[in-house]
Amino acid sequence: MLSKEENGQSVNNRSVNVVNNLLSEEQIADMATLFKMMSDPTRLRIINMLLISELCVHDLAEFMQMSQSAISHQLAALRNSRLIKFRREGKQIFYSLDDEHIGQLFKQCLEHAKEK
Repeated sequence: MLSKEENGQSVNNRSVNVVNNLLSEEQIADMATLFKMMSDPTRLRIINMLLISELCVHDLAEFMQMSQSAISHQLAALRNSRLIKFRREGKQIFYSLDDEHIGQLFKQCLEHAKEK
């Protein structure tokens, strides 16, 4: 039996289009990990600060009023998820966002959260 036409496209054609454009399970899992990392308020605060400036663990701990150990734990999770990167300057390690996409995600999320 033929499908009904909706907006000039048959339901069957739309189904084929959806199936052909689905993301892979690996892509979905990677995206879920990204959203999981950004779902934690502490990590979002870190991302917010790193959006403003490159910072070291000491500065992040001071601004957030948390131990350096707790901050380091969060930084490791963010780094393993490729949301942040680091560079070494002597004995000091400075953290920054991995790329501009992380800042864009953060800003888009903020804009969406502001909508009422």
